[in-house]
Amino acid sequence: MDSMVVKRPTSSHSHGGIRIVRGAMMALTSTVFLGYVIMWIMTGTNMYSTWLAKLRANTNSTYFGSQGAMILVFTLPILFMAVVGCVCLHLGKGLSGIYMERKGRKNQIASLKRRPMVIKGLGVVSGIELAMFIMFIALLVWSFSTHLHLYFSFVTKRAIEKGDKIWEMKLDRVGLVLGVVGNLCLAFLFFPVTRSSSVLPLFGLTSEGSIKYHIWLGHITMVLFTAHGVVYIVYWIITERYSEMVDWASTRIANVPGELSLLFGLFLWVTTHPRIRKNMFELFFYTHYLYILFIVFYIFHLGIAFAYTILPGFYLFAIDRYLRFLQSRQSVRLVSARVLPYETLELNFSKSRDLSYTPTSMIFINVPSVSKLQWHPFTISSNSNLEPNNLSVIIKNEGSWTKKLYQMLSSPSPLDHLRVCVEGPHGPASTHFLRHDMLVMVSGGSGIAPFMSIIRELVFTPTTLKRKTPRVLLICAFKYSSDLTMLDLLLPTSGNPSGISNLELEIEAYVTRENGPPLEKPKILQTIWFKPNSMDAPLSPTLGPNGWLWLGAIISSSFIVYLLFMGILTRYYIFPIDHNTTKIFSHTLQAMLNMLLVCISIVVAASVGFLVNKRRKSMEAEQIQNVENATSEVSPDAWLGNDTELESLPHQSFTKVNYGGRPELKRILLECKEPSVGVLVCGPKKMRHEVAAACSSSLAENLHFESLSFNW
Repeated sequence: MDSMVVKRPTSSHSHGGIRIVRGAMMALTSTVFLGYVIMWIMTGTNMYSTWLAKLRANTNSTYFGSQGAMILVFTLPILFMAVVGCVCLHLGKGLSGIYMERKGRKNQIASLKRRPMVIKGLGVVSGIELAMFIMFIALLVWSFSTHLHLYFSFVTKRAIEKGDKIWEMKLDRVGLVLGVVGNLCLAFLFFPVTRSSSVLPLFGLTSEGSIKYHIWLGHITMVLFTAHGVVYIVYWIITERYSEMVDWASTRIANVPGELSLLFGLFLWVTTHPRIRKNMFELFFYTHYLYILFIVFYIFHLGIAFAYTILPGFYLFAIDRYLRFLQSRQSVRLVSARVLPYETLELNFSKSRDLSYTPTSMIFINVPSVSKLQWHPFTISSNSNLEPNNLSVIIKNEGSWTKKLYQMLSSPSPLDHLRVCVEGPHGPASTHFLRHDMLVMVSGGSGIAPFMSIIRELVFTPTTLKRKTPRVLLICAFKYSSDLTMLDLLLPTSGNPSGISNLELEIEAYVTRENGPPLEKPKILQTIWFKPNSMDAPLSPTLGPNGWLWLGAIISSSFIVYLLFMGILTRYYIFPIDHNTTKIFSHTLQAMLNMLLVCISIVVAASVGFLVNKRRKSMEAEQIQNVENATSEVSPDAWLGNDTELESLPHQSFTKVNYGGRPELKRILLECKEPSVGVLVCGPKKMRHEVAAACSSSLAENLHFESLSFNW
C-alpha cells in the first residue's frame, strides 16, 4: 500500500480538483508533444512529403503564403504547449505547500530508472537520460537515412538537369541531408537555456538542470553543420562551381549567409572548450553572443518558411531573454554584505514578499562597477519562507570577477552603496526532499550554498507539516579551516532560528589542507551596511505574483500580433509582387521583415506586461522602504545572527571537524541504512562522479541520487 502525507487537509477537495485539471492539461500537452515528435520522425518519408504538399495547397492563402503550413505544423504546437504549461504552473502554485510522500513499487521502479551512471563524455547521467539520449541519436540516424533514401530516389533526374555525374549528385544530396538533420538538433537547442521556461517543467526539468542537454545538442549541431559545409565546399571544388561559394541568391538557398552562419557558429563552438571556459571565461562569455548572428544568417540562408521549424524554441528563448533584460535594468536594494575569511562574501538583498522561490534556486548577478556586461550565477542560500523580506547568496573568490568584487568590499574604506543588478530567481517548480527518510548532502567549498536553503526549508517545514522531517547528514569539504565560518550561515539571517531544534542535523566537516585546528578561532572580518538609494528597488517577480499567467498571455498575444502583422505584410506588400510563387520576391528581404515583426511583437507584448506590473511593484517598494527605515536601528550582529555559534545549537545537532584528509564518501554513504536516503552533491566534478559511482553500486539500493546542476 502507498503511504501519503498531505499538508492542509482541510482544503483537500479543492486541491484534488486542481490536480484533476492539471492532470488533464498535462495529458493534452503530452499528446501534442507526441504528435510533434511523430512529425519529425515522418519528415523524411514520401508520406510526409505528399501530406505536406496537400496541406500547403489548403493553407496557401494571400495572407500567409507558403509559411502557413510550416507555422501550423511546427510552430503552433510548441507555443500551445508553452501557454498551457504556464497555466499548469500557475495552478501548481496552489499545491506548492502540499507535501506528498509515496512509497511503493512504482516509486522503487522510478528510483531505479534515475540511478546515476558516470559515462565518459556525458558525465553523470541517469538511466532515463541515457535512454533519451540514445533515442535522440536514433532519431537523427533515422532522419538521415530516410531523407537520404528520399533524395537518392531523384538523384538521376537531378544529375541530368545539372549535368553532374551520379556520384557527384549523391555527394550533393549527402551534404543537404547533413544540414537537414542539423536543423532538427537546432530546433531543440534553445529549450534548455530558456530560464523561465514553461515547457521544461512539463517534463520534470529545470533550465539549470538541462544545461548539459544544451551542451550535447550544441556539439551535435555543430558537427553536423560543419560536415554539411565541408561536403558542399568539396562538391563545389570537384564540379568547379567556385562561384557558388560567393552566391547570395535572391529566391533560393543563399550560400554566403550559410557560410557566414557557419563561421559564427564555429567561433562560438571553439570557445566552449572546457579549458577555454575555465581559464578565459570572458572570451567564452562574449563570443556566446554570436548566437544572434548565427541565427540571423541561418534564416537568411534558408528563407523564413523553412525557419519556422526552429522558431518555437528560439521564440520562447527570445521572450525570456527580453524579460530578463527588462528586469536587469533595475538595480536591486543591497542591504548588507558580510566579508568572511579567505575571500568569501555573503550578499543580502531586500526582496518583496511576493517573490517566492524553492530551495536550490539561483540568481544571476551583475555589478556594473566590476563589469557592465558580465553576469554570474550564484545559488541562493536563504529561504523565502523563513526570510520573506531578504534574499542571500554566498560568493567565493574563484575568478577575476569575484576577486575584484571582494577587493572592493574588503577595502579599508568600505563602500556605502553598491549598485547591483539581478536576474531571477530561477529554480525548480517544486522539490521532493521530504519523500526520503534521510538526506545526505555532500558539498565542496561554496557548494554548501544550496544545502543552506534546503536546511532552512526543513527548519520551516515542521511548522506547517505534521510529520517528522528527514534526518540530515551534511558532509562538507573545505581547503582551509577559515572556510568553516560558512557553517555559521546555516541559520537564517532573520526570523526565529529556534525551529532548528526540530531538525535532526549532523555535520561532518573536512579541512583538507591543514593538519590541525588553528590556534585562534577565525572571526568574521566585517559587516558592511549599505545606505538606501532611491534608484534601488527590492527584488521582486518580473511579472508579479501571477507571473506564469502573464507569461502565457505574453506568449499568446505576441504571436497573435505577429501573425496579424505578417498577414498584412504578405497580403499588401509581398503578394502583389510574388503572387505566392516564391520565385520573385527576395527571400532575404522577406526573412528580414519577418524577423523584425517577431522582435516588434515580442517587445510590445512583453513591455506592456512588464510595465503594468512595475507600477504595482513601485508601490510595494515604498512600503518596504518604510519597514527598513523603521528597523534601521537594529544591531547588524543581531540581524545577521553573528552571536550564534554551532556549539550553541540543540543537542540533536553536532559538528565534527576532520583535518588533513578527504571524506571517504563511498564508505559513509554505504553505512546509511535508512530505507530511503536522498543523496545530493554540489562540488567539483571529481566529487560529483565519486558520489554518483557510490550511489550506482548494487549495495546501495536505498540511495537515491539527486543531481544538483551548478556551475563548477
